[in-house]
Amino acid sequence: MPWYFYLALKQLFPTGRRFPFFTAISILGVALGVMVLVIVTSVMGGFGYELRRMIVQTEGEVQVKSNELIEDVTGILRTVRAVPGVAGATPFAAGPVMVLAGGRPAFPMFRGLDLDSVESVANLQRFIHAGTLADLDDDSIILSALVAQEINARLGDLVTITSPLLIEKLNSDEIFLPRKYRVVGYFEIGHQHLDSSTIYGTMRAAQEIYGLGSRVHGINIRLQPGVNEEDAVVRLNQILPPRVRAYSWTKSWESFLWVLQLEKTINFFLLLFIVIIAAFSVMSSLLISVVRKTREIGLLGALGARTRDVALCFCSQAFVIGVAGTAVGVALGFGVLAIRNPLVHGIAALLNRQDTLRQFYQFTDLPSHPALNDIVLIVVMAIVISTLAGLLPAWRAAKLKPVEALRSE
Repeated sequence: MPWYFYLALKQLFPTGRRFPFFTAISILGVALGVMVLVIVTSVMGGFGYELRRMIVQTEGEVQVKSNELIEDVTGILRTVRAVPGVAGATPFAAGPVMVLAGGRPAFPMFRGLDLDSVESVANLQRFIHAGTLADLDDDSIILSALVAQEINARLGDLVTITSPLLIEKLNSDEIFLPRKYRVVGYFEIGHQHLDSSTIYGTMRAAQEIYGLGSRVHGINIRLQPGVNEEDAVVRLNQILPPRVRAYSWTKSWESFLWVLQLEKTINFFLLLFIVIIAAFSVMSSLLISVVRKTREIGLLGALGARTRDVALCFCSQAFVIGVAGTAVGVALGFGVLAIRNPLVHGIAALLNRQDTLRQFYQFTDLPSHPALNDIVLIVVMAIVISTLAGLLPAWRAAKLKPVEALRSE
C-alpha cells in the first residue's frame, strides 16, 4: 500500500479514537445523496417496468396495424400464427365512444375482443373482479372500475354508447342511433391511464359501433418466452402484405415511454446536485484539514515527500469518503426500497390521503425496479464527484513550502 494512501486512511480514521466528526459528516452527505438517487431512479424505473408488464399482459408484445382497415383478417391471422416464436394472435377493434348512464357521460376507449382467441394473447380474466369474459356477448360490456365509478353504473345496468360515426352519418342525412349495452362486469388493471379510459365488448359490437363490417383495426400478438420482440417484428414484416406492418409495444407506446424516460433523466440530474453539494462539504472538510495539518504537511516535505504524493494523500481521502459514502448510500437506498410500500401507506394513512397514490401517481403500490446500469452510473458518478472534490485541498497542500509550513503556528 502506498504511504500516502495509508496516511490518508489514518487521517480519516485515527486509531484508538472515536469516529471523527468531519469524516462522519462528509460520508453522511455523500450517502444521503446516493440514497435519494437510488430510490428515485428505482421508482421511476418501476413505473416503466410496471407499465410494460400491464401492456404486455393486456395487449401482447407486438401489434399488427395498417394505415387502413385490415380486411383479410383470417388470412393475416393464419400467416402471423405460422411465424416462429408467435404464441398467439387475436384481432381487435378500438376507438373512442361516449358512454352515458343516468345523465353522466364518459369518453373511454371501446375495445372489441375476439372471445375465441383473446385469451391466447391477453390474460384479461385476472383483472376482472366482477363477472367473467364468458358473460360477454354482443349486447353487453365490461367496464373499468374507474369508468363505472365516473358514470355510477352497477352490474346489470343499461348504459348508452354513442359512436363518433353519429356526426358523420348526420352530415350525410343518415340516422345512426346510439345503442344500449348491459354491464356484466368490472375490471381493474392497476394503472390509472388504462383503468380510466377503457371498456371491453365483443368484436362484433365494436365493428357495429364503427361500421367496420368484417374488418378490424389491428392484431395483437403474444410471443413465446425468450423471443426478442424486435426480431419478431422483423420476421413478421418480411411476410406481411404491403401497408400492413408489425410494431413492438415500445414503438406503439413510444410517446408515453419517452415522457417517462425524460422524467427519470431530469430527476436524476436534479438529484445529482445533492451529491455535488455533499462534495462541497467534503472539500470544506479537507481544506480545514489542510489548515490544521500545515506543519505535518511541511514535515512530510522536509522528509522528502514529493509534491505529487502530498496531493495524492488528500485526493485519496476524498476517494475513500466517496467510496464509503456511496456504499452506505446504496445500502440505505435498497433498505428504504424494501419497506417503501408500508412506509408510503403508513404516511398516507396518517395524513388521511390513502387515495393520493392512485389518483396522482397512477399505481396502487409504489413500484420499484432498480436497473443495474442505473446503479452503476450512480456509483461511478458519486465516487468521481467526491474524488474531484479533493483536488482543491490537494492543490493547496501541494503548494505549501516545507520551510514556511514548519513555521506555521
